[in-house]
Order: sequence, then structure tokens, then C-alpha cells
Amino acid sequence: MQQRKLPPALAATALAMSFFTPAPAAAEDSPTALAPVTIIGRGQDMIGLADSATEGKVSAQQLANRPLLRPAEVLETVPGMTVTQHSGDGKANQYFLRGFNLDHGSDFASYVNGMPVNMASHAHGQGYMDLNFLIPELIGAMRYRKGVYAAEDGDFATTGSARIEYQRALPAPMVDLSVGPHDFRRVLAAGSRPLGQDKDSGPTLLAAFEAATNDGPWQQPERLRKYNGVLRLSEGTARDGYALTAMAYHAEWTATEHVPEHAISSGEIDRFGKLVPGDGGRTHRHSLSADWAGSDGNTQTQASAYVIDYGLNLFSNPSGYINGPQGDQHEQADERTVWGGQVARHWAIAPAGHETQLTLGAQLRHDRIATLGLYDTVNRARTDTVREDRVRETLLGLYTEARTQWQPWLRSDLGLRVDTVRANVTPTGGDDNVQNGGSARAHQVSPKLGLAFGPFGDTMRTELYANWGRGFHSNDVRGVTAALDPVPALVRATGSEIGLRAVPLPGWNTSLSLWQVKLASELVFIGDAGVTEPKGASKRAGIEWSNDWQLNRWLLLDADVAWSRARFEQEAEPGSGTHVPNAIPRSASFALAADDHGAWFGGLRWRYIGSYALEETGTQRSSSLWTANLKAGWRASPSLQFTLDVLNLFDREAYDIEYWGAACSRNDGPRCNGGAGTDGRLVHPMEPRTLRVSMRATF
Repeated sequence: MQQRKLPPALAATALAMSFFTPAPAAAEDSPTALAPVTIIGRGQDMIGLADSATEGKVSAQQLANRPLLRPAEVLETVPGMTVTQHSGDGKANQYFLRGFNLDHGSDFASYVNGMPVNMASHAHGQGYMDLNFLIPELIGAMRYRKGVYAAEDGDFATTGSARIEYQRALPAPMVDLSVGPHDFRRVLAAGSRPLGQDKDSGPTLLAAFEAATNDGPWQQPERLRKYNGVLRLSEGTARDGYALTAMAYHAEWTATEHVPEHAISSGEIDRFGKLVPGDGGRTHRHSLSADWAGSDGNTQTQASAYVIDYGLNLFSNPSGYINGPQGDQHEQADERTVWGGQVARHWAIAPAGHETQLTLGAQLRHDRIATLGLYDTVNRARTDTVREDRVRETLLGLYTEARTQWQPWLRSDLGLRVDTVRANVTPTGGDDNVQNGGSARAHQVSPKLGLAFGPFGDTMRTELYANWGRGFHSNDVRGVTAALDPVPALVRATGSEIGLRAVPLPGWNTSLSLWQVKLASELVFIGDAGVTEPKGASKRAGIEWSNDWQLNRWLLLDADVAWSRARFEQEAEPGSGTHVPNAIPRSASFALAADDHGAWFGGLRWRYIGSYALEETGTQRSSSLWTANLKAGWRASPSLQFTLDVLNLFDREAYDIEYWGAACSRNDGPRCNGGAGTDGRLVHPMEPRTLRVSMRATF
């Protein structure tokens, strides 16, 4: 086996941690208990500030007591969002929101420290959003929006967006050690230190290093190996200061993909068994980013820039042995550099006496993709090049937004966004690919309008909202420049909603919204096949109810309910149906977080997902499921704590994901059913009850 060295950036991060162990201090500087901090919910302080009923903020305190199986599950604090997995833990998760099967991120945009996470024209799927590099303990805040109503939001933000920011300083240096079954091991070392003479001013350096292993419950061990590092130099605040951030992430894993359910029920394979060997992959993400903000009287300027080195080699076999006894495994390869940035200027003005916040902004992103490939493989050895391309893709977005207070009870948010995409695709491999390629250019104009009425009521704690807007998601440019059945470069989405936000009782924040969104087309490029799949226009509508209740200083309850209906506007052919596959119609969650800053703390979360259509007729449906996770912690001293996470608390036997498709198991035989495969459920089981124990020491 090839010996792999620790990446230099990660080694530097580990070395930098030596700076964060404090020198011996006087008695008054010995470790003491942290000052009591109130757990803050998503709906706090949004009356008078929010532009819709479906935006909010998530605090570090709220995440601290939330049991997590995977890093991306921090997005489940967005009301109605569901995060699952159908493969190994090094692959991007599956996301579901507002009647969309977001696949790996096609219609929800996420950013970490100002850098986009979604990958355009990705080898596996458009908008691929791999958040496995997240370190949840470093998150300072997450701001989320739903809908297409914010001028700042561009590509992929059809259902909404989330912006995650890491902390600039940690309360104390720490080392966190976690162990669990199936060779789960995780170590996190993190800390920050002021570099100036005065610890209350001057720059601060934050460093973190994470390493993790996991085999999972699978009969074929997952052999996940994950390394993650962060270095961050900052001064001031996000509104008036700067931050320079270097991040490095590497992962390798062996995957147990979704399998035909009939192979499990017949006893051919175990519930946690594999259909074929060799699936999995390796990935990396290295980045350097800078952001700066400064204020001058009634104006503020924000600027950021980033460069990302990204790579993925993903080996998958979703269909078993349809193509023959060698199996159907393929490799998807993606090697790219992404660079870009954003600048925004804000003015506080008062035309005709009406207070207005005016914003002008520009965003630029360029993807320079050296290799975008699809290959037939046998046990990870390439046997044929299906398609290989070199891609250059540039997206420029200009936007303006005016937020005006017309009356004490009325304000408006008017925005306009213009996006232009340019792309060039050069075929470099594949016998059937030589006629593809070329250049493409497209633009989209997206107006936005929001009205907020209020606050009303005896305590002036109720607001009403009405929002309308247009947005878009981009398509894979390989499909745009295809010689046969090309797709549009930008797909328009039109959305609207009405909503309410209120504080009925002290500490109880509630919001209710009715929404709809129309997507001009769901023509998509299928990375697994290298071709375009025709889908028509669609319409989705739904209701969301979100609640946060600060029962007292140390106990927070949040509960969310979401219902949606997703349909294609026309049948693809007579009798084929109009259901949108894998669009979750009902979901709910309930969570408690408790921390009195004494000896005990913890959290409990329950999640429900309703049955959804697996194919267009709606005849085949998934099973509904619910699950619960528990976190319980004990502070042995101000500098030492122990935590127990119980994931899948009630050991439910359910599926993380279900699909409908064709496959051939070994018992079915190669090229079964005349080479068409056997249609049926393709499933990936939820992990059984798992206990993980952590010890954290602070210094």
C-alpha cells in the first residue's frame, strides 16, 4: 500500500497548536468555570430585523448540545431540512427541503467563512455540497434563509441558503477525544491566542486539527480516514475587522452503497451487507480565504476573496451487475481550482425622511476544472473512458437591495440581481464525446420584493410578511454544450410566500409560512451516465411552522413541522404520472437542549419523515420513519467534561434513503431481465443504535 504523508497544511496546523497551551500563570489565572451563557434559539431578536418569516440564525450554544451523527446535520437546524446518507461518510450527504430532493445540494446554497461549498458542473452531481470538512465545535453562528427573496443569494439558492461562520476566538484551548463502536475514533485539538501585548486588542490566531476513523456497522468495513485542519488569523469583528483563514481536508473511505431491497429480503446479503466490493473514494479540499469589513459614518464596505483546491475520485455501483459479471462500477473524477470573491457597499440614507439601507454588491466565481471524468472500472481499476472533459466556467453576479422603513408598521425590501455565466467545455476523452463541447453564455435577471407589516400587538411582538422573487440554479455545462438534447445554462425559479412571526409568550418565538415555488424545468445532467435526463417544469407548495421556546435560562425547546406538495406540471408521457420522486411531503422535528452551567447538560432530538413517492405515478412509496438521538454530559471540573451520545436511541430498523430503480444482484444473474435489470427499491439502512463517548479537557 502506498504510504500517505500528512499534508503539509495539516502538519503545520498540528504544530501551531503548541502555541495555545498557556504558560504557567498566577493563581488568579487558573481555570475557572465559564460565565453562564443563555442558550439562544433560532428565532431570537428577529422581530423588526427579518425580511421574511423563514429566515433565522443558529448560535454556537444551540449547536453545542445537539447530538450529531454527521457534520452536515448542523443544517437540520434549518426548519424542514432533512440530511441523510446513501453511501460512505466521505461522500456528500443527501438533502431534502421544501418538496425538493436536493440530491447532494442542487437547490440549496451553503457557504463556510464566505466560501461557496456547492460545486458547479461537478463529476457526480450539479451543486455537489460536501460539508464533511465542517468542524461543528468551531461554528460561531449560522444564518439561513429560505426562498428566492434575498438579492445576495445567487446560484443554487432555489430553496434557500445557509452561511456558516467559524469563531474568531475560543473560550479556552481544548482537546476532545471520542470513541465508539466499529473503530470510531476522533480527536480534535483547538485553541486561540491573541498575538498582541494586549489580549483584548490586536490580532488573534485560532488553530484546530481533527482526525477521525470509522468502520461503521457495515459487513465491509468503511475504513474512513479523515484529516482536517484550520488556521485563522483575525482582528476586530465581522462588521469591522478582518480574517484570514486557511483550511485543509482529506478523506478516504470504502462505501456500502444502496442495494436492492429484494437482495436483503431474500437473504442473499445481510441488512448491512454489500452488493459489490470496491466502492468508495478519496477527496480533498484546501482553501485560503480573506474577508474584511470597515465602517465610515453611515457607510460600510465588505470584501472577501478565496481560492479553493478541490479533488474527488468517487467509485460507485448503483445497479449491481446489469452490464455483466464484472459489475457496473464507475469512477467519477473531479480536479479543479475555484477562485472568486465578493464586495458589497452599504449606505444608511433617509430619502424624504424614510430610513433606508441601500446595498450594492458584486460576486465573482471562476471554476477551472482540469479533469471532469466518467470511467468504467472494475474494483477501482479503469477499463474504459466514458467521458472526460476540461471545463472553464465563470459566474458573475451584480445585485442591489434597498430596505426602507416607510411607516413604523411598514417596511419594504426591494432587490434586483443580474447573473451572467460563461463556460467552455473541451472534450479530452470518450469515443462518443468528440461531438460534444463548445462554449456557452447565458444571463438571468432576478427581481425581489418583500414587505413586512408590524410589529403589532400589545407587546409589539408580531409581524406579517409577504415575499416574491425570482432565482435560479445553473445546470452542468456539459449538458449545456451537448450535441444531443442540450439543456439551458440557467433554470429560472419563481417563488412567493406569506408568513407570520410572533412572540405569543415570553421566550416563545414562532413563525408560520405558506409558500410556493415554480421551477422552469428540471432538465438535469446525470453524472452517473454522462447524459441529460429530460424532466419538465414543476410546482411546489407548502406550509411550515417553526417554534423556539426559551423555557428558562438553561432549557430550550424547538419544534418544527413542514408539509409540501411537489408535482411536475405535465406528464412526461401519457399515464406516467406527475409526482416528483423522493420529494418528502411531511416532516417534523422536536428538540430539547439543557445546560444550567452546573455539572449536567445535554440534548434530545426526535425526527420524523413521512412516506414519499419513489416514482412519478406515486404507486411505489417509501416507508415513513422516525428516529431519536440523545446527548448527555457531565462536567467533572471546570476544565474536564465527559459526554455520551446515543444515536438512533431506540434502535429503529429503518432506511436512511429509498430509491426506485433497476439493478441486478448476483442471484438475479448478470444482465438480468434481458439487460434491463429488475425494478425495485434501492435502500440504504439507517445505522443501528450507536454509543459514542467523548472526553474534553480545556487548558
